[in-house]
Amino acid sequence: MKRMLLGLGAMAGLLGSVGLARTAVANDDSATSAVPPATPEVAATRAPGTLGVGPVEVPAPSEKALRYHRSGNLIWTLEQALAIALPLLLLFTGFSAGLRSLASRLAGGRFYPTLLIYFGLLSLLLFVVELPLSYYVGYAREHAYGLSTQRFAKWAVDQLKSLGIGVLVGALVLWVPYWLLGKSPQRWWLWTGMLALPFYTLVLLITPLWIAPLFNKFGPMQDKGLEVEVLAIAQRAGVEGARVFEVNKSVDTAKVNAYVTGVGSTKRIVLWDTLLARLSPPQTTYVVGHELGHYVLGHVWTSVLLSSLLTLLGLFGADRLAGYLLGQFGARMGFHQLSDVASLPLLMLLLTLFSLAITPAALAFSRYHEREADRFGLELTHDNHAAATAFVALQEQNLSVPRPSLLYKIFRASHPSIGERVDFINDYRPWERGQRGQYEERIRH
Repeated sequence: MKRMLLGLGAMAGLLGSVGLARTAVANDDSATSAVPPATPEVAATRAPGTLGVGPVEVPAPSEKALRYHRSGNLIWTLEQALAIALPLLLLFTGFSAGLRSLASRLAGGRFYPTLLIYFGLLSLLLFVVELPLSYYVGYAREHAYGLSTQRFAKWAVDQLKSLGIGVLVGALVLWVPYWLLGKSPQRWWLWTGMLALPFYTLVLLITPLWIAPLFNKFGPMQDKGLEVEVLAIAQRAGVEGARVFEVNKSVDTAKVNAYVTGVGSTKRIVLWDTLLARLSPPQTTYVVGHELGHYVLGHVWTSVLLSSLLTLLGLFGADRLAGYLLGQFGARMGFHQLSDVASLPLLMLLLTLFSLAITPAALAFSRYHEREADRFGLELTHDNHAAATAFVALQEQNLSVPRPSLLYKIFRASHPSIGERVDFINDYRPWERGQRGQYEERIRH
């Protein structure tokens, strides 16, 4: 429910996850992960500058990885069911209307205090209701599979921080759509949707500067030699003036990740300490090249625009369907106008359904971006062996299934499968045939 709580504040945050938060090269099963010993293929890349020869083989998943994958699918199904069932329960029991009445009495009938009290109480309720599942998924299950290094106290504090951020965001922005609903009930969705672009842009800019440091410590890179290599590859990609940060994620997980974000003087390349401990310098350089590809090719800003458009469409659909549902079930739910703050679970429900409907297309778009970032990273480094063995390391480390089912791909995979990525990396070598790469003109030589 953390994702939903954050989305409540933005009204359309359920859609904002499309492309705004990007995991570097990890696949979708990589929430947390342990570090196994290096495989022979990975060990072969330990010496910097060793490109390796021949295609890299994709190992079969372990039985443990298959169990983890299957249980993940069951959990995903349960989470989708809860995202629909909980708003329905809040609406058709009249609980939401009762909570609004309580908030109104406490606020003396004033608009903003009523909204703030209602949202705070609803957020706390949903947090408590979903806490057992959050604990199992985010803590107990990950430790049971040997995939988490996080202490319970750290997990609990992070949960409370996430709740606090969600409530704060809601307090700052939730009044806007409800104010617009009262002032312009026919066009509120249009004005709210138009505000999505500056909102998502602001989130994109402030998250690495103000939000991420609340959960982990960011500092200078310890390996200065590797830092020089990272900055050199960034310069070749045309990303000038970036700073390199090392973030202490080993207190939470052994998952590896890196990203490039910011604009102007805030440009930064962020490497998790787990990535630096797990991957060789050539593998790390490829991962950075992949992330630079997202930055240079404008994937993040394209995703921001797409998320804003989808938010507008989602709000339009919610407005149209809400009118029908209120006409049919308003008496049962205890309110008849969308401008009533008690309608928040109804908007949550409708946006959730819209999000599920567009999931296959949105994930396909994300996979396309990931493939092009893979291509850019290869053209930047020409190190297919390091790239492929990095993905093999990720597969073993994250208990991933390298070739999941088509159903998984359609509804869950924001990245190509590891098997697909290694196959592509093994085959993509235009420079060896005297051909120009697709993004050759963007790379400095």
